[in-house]
Amino acid sequence: MRRFTQGLYGYAVALFVCLAGAGLFLLVTPQSRDEHIPRRDYSITVANFGHSVPYGVWAPKEDPPGWVPNSNRIADGENGAKVLYLGYATAKREHAMFAQSNEQPAAGFASRMANSDKAVGTQQVGGVTWEQRYRKDKNQRSLVRILPDVTLVITGTADWPELADLAGRLQQRPVG
Repeated sequence: MRRFTQGLYGYAVALFVCLAGAGLFLLVTPQSRDEHIPRRDYSITVANFGHSVPYGVWAPKEDPPGWVPNSNRIADGENGAKVLYLGYATAKREHAMFAQSNEQPAAGFASRMANSDKAVGTQQVGGVTWEQRYRKDKNQRSLVRILPDVTLVITGTADWPELADLAGRLQQRPVG
């Protein structure tokens, strides 16, 4: 028994036993090669947000094809304002987030969500002008629309056409 536990032979046996155990573990462990992005329904969150704010809430009438809504939440903004966040994995598997709030000053909210206060241009989406902002070091693009009662921001690593697709699907829901 002593020759199995000492010297180079003992080391080789111990190494073989460890590798065989690891191989067996990998063989019997279930594995999936399919992509799995958790889908989160945001309809209840949007409805709850609508009951907590004094303006008509904006939300997509439908999700863009191939997009997966994967996060949503209501948070407290500054000065008692509420913020609605809807997160997506886009069809190209980039990230996009839609945020809205009546936080004042509106420009401060937009700059915080876009991580930039500098406009790089404008984009027409469905006859409506959105301000474009870009932060190169984060590869973050943002579309900003400041309305009298609410500020809308669509931001993420998605490209401009994908962000515009989401912007074009937004519609305002009735107050309450």
